[in-house]
Amino acid sequence: MASSTHSLDAIAPLASDKTQSSLKPRITGFYAVAVLFNLCLVAQVLTVGLAYFDNPTWWNAHIWLVRGYSGLSLVLLAWVYWIPAPRRVQTLTLSLPILLGLQFLTIHTQLPLPVPLAVLHPLLGFSLFSASSTLVHRVGHILFPAKDENITTTTG
Repeated sequence: MASSTHSLDAIAPLASDKTQSSLKPRITGFYAVAVLFNLCLVAQVLTVGLAYFDNPTWWNAHIWLVRGYSGLSLVLLAWVYWIPAPRRVQTLTLSLPILLGLQFLTIHTQLPLPVPLAVLHPLLGFSLFSASSTLVHRVGHILFPAKDENITTTTG
């Protein structure tokens, strides 16, 4: 497992100060959309909990939310190739629309199987939340690198 620090300097080491200063707003925008996507996932989990444990009418909010924010995954996917991003950030971003697509498939596909595909829906949701949270964490470290020179982050 290699150890390195990802920052604007590490992503574009040969870029001029002017180029790096033009990258920061693009990466900051990407970060803001990634955080928004992650917060939408939190709201998604809360509404499903409310629907199950409190009032079934919350299912409508659960469905409305995913239809509303799922497009953000495609925005992030296009955006990640517009900014110089580490391979891991690109991979995490690519996983978001794939996992969302699998969630749609597992909840809407009815196949004559011994166990319905819908049993995978919560696991995919957990994977989606994990990938989204990791993406926010990694991009945050690019924008706000540790002040201590001795602190490094691992890449994988």
